[in-house]
Amino acid sequence: MITGGAGFIGSHLTKLLMDKGHEVVCVDNFELGKKENVVELMDAPNFKLVEMDISNVEKFSALLGEYGTERVFHLAANSDIQKSARMPSVDFTNTFSTTYSVLEGMRKKGVKKLFFASTSAVYGDKEGRNVSEGTGNLRPISYYGGAKLASEAFISSYAYMNDLEVLIFRFPNVIGPNLTHGVIFDFIRKLKADSHELEILGDGTQCKPYLYVIDLVEAIAEYSFKQGKGVEVFNIGVDTATTVREIADMVCERMGLENVEYRFTGGNVGWKGYVPAFQYDLSKIYATGWRAKHNSNESVLATLDSLEL
Repeated sequence: MITGGAGFIGSHLTKLLMDKGHEVVCVDNFELGKKENVVELMDAPNFKLVEMDISNVEKFSALLGEYGTERVFHLAANSDIQKSARMPSVDFTNTFSTTYSVLEGMRKKGVKKLFFASTSAVYGDKEGRNVSEGTGNLRPISYYGGAKLASEAFISSYAYMNDLEVLIFRFPNVIGPNLTHGVIFDFIRKLKADSHELEILGDGTQCKPYLYVIDLVEAIAEYSFKQGKGVEVFNIGVDTATTVREIADMVCERMGLENVEYRFTGGNVGWKGYVPAFQYDLSKIYATGWRAKHNSNESVLATLDSLEL
């Protein structure tokens, strides 16, 4: 069962697991997910699509039992950090409460295997530090990061109390086909409205690693089925990064726009709760032999190639 299975990352994972011969129940409330992301799968015998708000524990528990679920990939969450900055309840309901519901449903129905999509946002603003899975003093600065860290804490306790097998990936910005929001999406939208001027939040020096969604879901599919009892946490990403200004340049080039005037709002953050730069320690995931096929800039370019510009 994949929660958020019709969303950006979830739809790619759904397709990959089906290609590998698994029976997949895709659960989504379609707040961010889209039916068109999985429409090509609708007639497949090993695919079921269920529209549901999974924060309802009783309904989700019943669903697990109905399909005899053996493994849950929990990807359902608010992924629009700007939205939750305006409405913190979005992350309480869609990010934390959904995790509690998944865990409680699994407890009630005896489901033991879980993948959880976490985030680099749990580390908070650690600029200048190479953060590893063992980095302490985690202090998220966004409601999204706080809800994900709280989710990890609940997962840890449920895993111990119920002998769960849990894999957690903490990943940075993920981009690729079916992208619905984020800096690339915003730049394209703004330039379609005005091809002469582009507003860029901050000063353009904000620098993040961007991970291509296909690289991510391939890793999820591979490592989830190797997990043993307890909780295993991996940073997953790329060891390169891309600045906001570089993304603006690549978007303009792909859209065939020249002499676009950049208008910066100033400062090194786009909005409160935004981490302007961070660096991952990827040695743990690299020690397993995994490497992303795309670096950060290649991820941006491959994403642009997949979008209608």
